Amino acid sequence: MKRPFHRPHKELKVWGMAMELCKEIYEVAAMLPETEKYGLASQLRRAAVSVPSNIAEGAARNSTAEFIQFLGVARGSLAELDTQLQLCSRYLGLLSPEHVETALELVERISKMINALRRTLKDKSPRCQ
Repeated sequence: MKRPFHRPHKELKVWGMAMELCKEIYEVAAMLPETEKYGLASQLRRAAVSVPSNIAEGAARNSTAEFIQFLGVARGSLAELDTQLQLCSRYLGLLSPEHVETALELVERISKMINALRRTLKDKSPRCQ
């Protein structure tokens, strides 16, 4: 009998939150004007998809150091999202602050969760210091 593929990322709360962020970002991106369909809307979606994807890829790796590295990439994608959402609302006026509020809150929460997970992983694996 075939052994089922183990998906360790699905056990991580931070991955689930990142999936919720993706859903929220897709809704926000759909509110942007048609002129931004291939600009900011596309960038928002790509950065959002990168977050849970990198968490999943890192969790599937064979070493703690690699997992920590992929969590760093996910954190970088969150910084991109924060910047893009700020551009859309505060700087370019393409969206009202209310439209991006939930997404920005999720970005902040997930960033804190990733930082905590990275610290925990580093503490448990001295070679990753």
